[in-house]
Amino acid sequence: MVGCFSRQGVQAMKLNYYPDTDSLYIDLSEKFSVESREISEGVVLDYDAEGNLVGIDIDNASKKVHLKELTLSKLPSDVHAAA
Repeated sequence: MVGCFSRQGVQAMKLNYYPDTDSLYIDLSEKFSVESREISEGVVLDYDAEGNLVGIDIDNASKKVHLKELTLSKLPSDVHAAA
């Protein structure tokens, strides 16, 4: 699990992998999801009450995403890793 932690009141993006369900959830906001839309098989976008994207859920993630490597480039802040 890799994530960047919030600074100055701004929510950081967090990537959470759940091996028991082979799903990857990308948190983009601390706001609650009130609507979800499946944009392709097993890929769901979650939106808050104002229509802002708050998360991305990817089912069968190991078949859709190369999970053993994460490349971050040109980020404007520090990156923190959590095992």
